[in-house]
Amino acid sequence: MDLTALDFQAMLDAIVAFLPRLGLALLVYLIAHWISTWATRLLRRRLAKQSADEELIILLQMLTRWGIRALGIVLALEQLAPGRLSTLLAGLGIAGITIGFALQDVARNFIAGILLLLTQPFEIGDTINVNGFTGKVLAINLRSTELREVDGRYVIIPNTDIFVSPIVNFTRAPTRRIQLPLGITVDTDLELSTRTVIEAIQTIDGVLADPAPQLVLESFTDSVIQASLYYWIDVAKVDYAFAQSTGAMRINTALKQAGITMPYPTVEVTMLQPKKE
Repeated sequence: MDLTALDFQAMLDAIVAFLPRLGLALLVYLIAHWISTWATRLLRRRLAKQSADEELIILLQMLTRWGIRALGIVLALEQLAPGRLSTLLAGLGIAGITIGFALQDVARNFIAGILLLLTQPFEIGDTINVNGFTGKVLAINLRSTELREVDGRYVIIPNTDIFVSPIVNFTRAPTRRIQLPLGITVDTDLELSTRTVIEAIQTIDGVLADPAPQLVLESFTDSVIQASLYYWIDVAKVDYAFAQSTGAMRINTALKQAGITMPYPTVEVTMLQPKKE
């Protein structure tokens, strides 16, 4: 008897017997993949009709998609090894631990992304500042969050870095305070200067009357009084940068019309005449 031919024939028979189970397992997974795609699209349409938050829709889509696909993987493994699923899962668990150590950064970002979607410190479309970047939120993904900075740059920040960092959400602040530093000459009428500056800033649409604009005198030098003008704006009516730039221009115009000159650096030079013999 040729043992080599017998072993090859047994291997071939085993492969032929395994192919139907492999095909069925692939079919089960593909069906689960199709169902997950269909279910997430249906979920988005239903939640969008109910005007649900975009972040909540993304989170539920994520959980639905990966939950169905994980179930599909389990059912596919059951087709590959009927009655041995527990053994396969135990082996996959050991492999999963090994892979988890290698992909722990990905896992942390994934969990941080879920927590960001749950806590919602910002929403898609909000303008935020985080990790030194300021821009509009474009998307919140499994691993990262996408921003479009104010200068047009496209930034991708890992979710873990965002979750552990202070976040400034400008969109959720209905009012903002602007500070304009000013210099006033020491021989200027301070009451006139204060009144002129405040009246000029109140002509800008969106500047709030309460809290009222305030000119604060901060320090004195030989020729200049350093001051700061503080005023609040309604960001729904006026853009922050526009209110700041327009404020500076109108103050400059108002001071000139009132005959108040802005200080400029001066140097006093004393000429000593030589003594005549």
